[in-house]
This record gives sequence, C-alpha cells and structure tokens, in this order.
Amino acid sequence: MDMMELIKTRKSFRTFDGTKISESDLKKLCNYIKTIDNPYDIPVEFMILDTEKYGLSSPVIEGEDIYIAAKVPKVEHCEEAFGYSFEKMVLYAWSLGIGTTWIGGTLNRELFERAADTKDDEYMMIVTPLGYPSETQSEVDSKLRQSVRGDERFPSSELFFEGDFSNPIESSEDCLEAVRWAPSAANRQPWRIVKVENSYHFYVRHTEGYVSIVDWEVQKIDLGIAICHFLSVCDGEFVICDPEIDSDEFTEYIATITVVNNDKN
Repeated sequence: MDMMELIKTRKSFRTFDGTKISESDLKKLCNYIKTIDNPYDIPVEFMILDTEKYGLSSPVIEGEDIYIAAKVPKVEHCEEAFGYSFEKMVLYAWSLGIGTTWIGGTLNRELFERAADTKDDEYMMIVTPLGYPSETQSEVDSKLRQSVRGDERFPSSELFFEGDFSNPIESSEDCLEAVRWAPSAANRQPWRIVKVENSYHFYVRHTEGYVSIVDWEVQKIDLGIAICHFLSVCDGEFVICDPEIDSDEFTEYIATITVVNNDKN
C-alpha cells in the first residue's frame, strides 16, 4: 500500500475485534515510534499503555487491546509537533492493519496522564486505542461517525488558494489531496493553504465560537497532521516565516513548505 492509499483508506476505528495485537506487529510499531521526528525538532515521547494494568477505557471504544499515549514539552509549537508525530505513528499502524482513533475528550484524562507519568512541564494531549478493526461497528461508533460526517471532506476550493485568499483553486496535486483527507477534531478541517509558486503557506482557520476545554490549541494539532500528510507525499523545505498574506481575524499563519520534489511514491 503506497502512502496516498494509506492516507485515503485510514479512518477512525472505535470498534475492534478483541484480538490482542500480535507480538510481531507490536514489535514493528515499537521500533518505528523510536524513529519518529518532526520538522519542529520538538521531542514527542510515545508509550504503550496496557488496558488491564492501568484500568484504561473509553466509553466510545469497544474491544481495544492497548492504548498508545504521547507526551510533549510545554513549548511553542508543541501542538503542531505533537500532531505531526502522532499521525506518523497512526499511518504506520494502519500499514500493519492496526486501527486507531484520536481521543482527546472521551477519556478519564487524569487516569491516562497518571498511567503515562505525565510531568508538570509536559502535555499528554491525545491517546489512541490499538486493535484490529471489527467487521461490524458498534452503535456508538456508527452514530459518532455519522454525526461528524467522517467519510466526507470539504472540496479543494474551500481549502486551497493561489496567491492570496481571494483565489480558490481546484487542485489534484497529491500533496494537497493528502492534506484534504487528513483527520481533524470533529472533522472541522481547519487547514487552509495559499500556494505561491513552489511555496505552500499553511494557515489554521479557527472555528468561530469554538472554546477549548484544555490548555493547548486542538486545531493546531490538526495543522500538524496536515503538514505530516503533505510531507508524506512530497519533499519540501520547512520554515516558519510569515508571508504576510492578508487574512481575517480567524485565520492564523502556521508554517511554509517549499516543494523540491512533488512525488515521493
């Protein structure tokens, strides 16, 4: 399965068949997460958490075997670094046939943070169950997916622009299509990209009226995921240098990627 196929076929699984992750698959995943980095050079530490040992569960998950949590230092851009690194793990897990889903709210956060030994200068933002997907969805799983329209994505013309935000583009570029199919909290798809020649300027479009119940910015995690997808299918130079393109009060610059190779498949 090539990277674009991984990106397009990955989805959130909340119903698993109850089979334990094989020793072979778990070893591959553990070895892989040791190699994960991100363009922010901010360390993201992963840990495997046994459900029985720590008494972990989520009311929206059935049949999970174990969880993976991750921690990141409380520094600038930690959300984007976390999102980038966690999504790399998610995509690799899916290449092994292991299902995941991003969980930030429907969990006993205090219990998970204690199991992950989270320090005062760290955030444990997200966890995911790991398991082999069940052939049938639970009722809760099905309703959640329908409520956020999990199988749908905005058209390119609402997400991508050329030159400035007044010129939407319909793009079939793999790098942009990979971003379009990225997962996001409540499927809000907050990323916006302005293409100027070979440079792609990433912005977060903050949802109007959205109030976070945590200390970090969830939608910036989504931007880290988007950047991960983009760089998974093309090579580029990553910088943070605001091009000062006119935007509204809800749109915030995040980073720029200048493409040097538009095909990694």
